[in-house]
Amino acid sequence: MKADRLGADSAVTALAPLIWGSTYLVTTELLPPGRPLLAATLRALPAGLILLAVGRRLPRGGWWWRAAVLGFLNIGAFLYLLFVAAYHLPGGVAALVMAVQPTVVLALSALLLKERITPVHATACALGLAGVGLLAMTPRAGLDAVGVAAGLLAAVSMAGGIVLTKRWGRPHGVGLLTFTGWQLTSGGLLLLPVTLIAEGLPGTIEGRNVAGFAYLGIVGALFAYVVWFRGVERLPALTVSVLSFASPLAATALGYLVLGETLSPVQIAGGLTVIAAVVLARPRAAGRGPSGPAPHRPVRRISRASRPGPRPRPTAVRSRPSRTPPHRG
Repeated sequence: MKADRLGADSAVTALAPLIWGSTYLVTTELLPPGRPLLAATLRALPAGLILLAVGRRLPRGGWWWRAAVLGFLNIGAFLYLLFVAAYHLPGGVAALVMAVQPTVVLALSALLLKERITPVHATACALGLAGVGLLAMTPRAGLDAVGVAAGLLAAVSMAGGIVLTKRWGRPHGVGLLTFTGWQLTSGGLLLLPVTLIAEGLPGTIEGRNVAGFAYLGIVGALFAYVVWFRGVERLPALTVSVLSFASPLAATALGYLVLGETLSPVQIAGGLTVIAAVVLARPRAAGRGPSGPAPHRPVRRISRASRPGPRPRPTAVRSRPSRTPPHRG
């Protein structure tokens, strides 16, 4: 794969976590309070049904349970836990807690995908975690036990979903939109009965609530998850996971631009550290190192006589009299 294509795939995939970084702002400013299950369900199920209607294809055979598992990890459990963390923690702190995801992906990739853990990968994870920690250093940075637990579980859930998606791949002949629709729909269907039983429907819905749900469903789910699963297919699992560090970066930037929050020099240093981690973890084309393409080396052809190793022993050939009569002119 060429380096320019890898860079383009990484840039496109980073759009998903950048969009997800706005979840914290939309949750606190536009959604009805105390409704994490409703928010997760309305974010996943409508988008999934739209993609199913476009693809017009259901899973077959073993892909029924695989789609259910991926829908639970990538969508159902992850979105619910994400909204619990968003309701209980400031955006930067929630992002800090969930920044353990690349480390979990690193361990699971070594176990399930047999990928080798390199010093570069470990350094990228450490830099990203440190950078998100610096970003979360705000006067409003408070800790809540429920929010912290939800954030950690959300990170583990998404990490497992990334690795299993990479391991199982996509069924032959099934398009990316359809594959994404399977997961969004299965995750939304798992959430729907729990939402109706545990939370129910709100008595009133305001215009800003509708706008918030529409944004999260169309932009934050339908578009972002298609982009995300495209990146999971084309990029290494750890690279995709490290790109998720862009989410707290976006959350901090939106807090500065929309909510009027100030950025300290420490937070600016954290943002630069996160960017360095993403750049460090970017994939490189085969034969291309960090400093550019490998130098061309001429190939020296080795003759059979000059090759190392024992030479075949000559076999004695007996001369036999020819039975063919001599040619007479």
